[in-house]
Amino acid sequence: MAKKAKKQKYSKGAAKKVSRAMKKRKAGTLRSGRSGRKVRSRKQAIAIGLSEARKSGARVPKKKKAS
Repeated sequence: MAKKAKKQKYSKGAAKKVSRAMKKRKAGTLRSGRSGRKVRSRKQAIAIGLSEARKSGARVPKKKKAS
């Protein structure tokens, strides 16, 4: 039997949003939502990018719920 092709988890639009957020973080201009503080952490920059991608309707897997 032939292997089934895996569906891409993240769309190209989502990847663009994340890379834009990473570049802004590197430049020191990325800011978090309510507080408006500078974002220094890599993980937070990725989270911001994915959140923006979700809002724009790009294909992004759902957030993991706390059990």
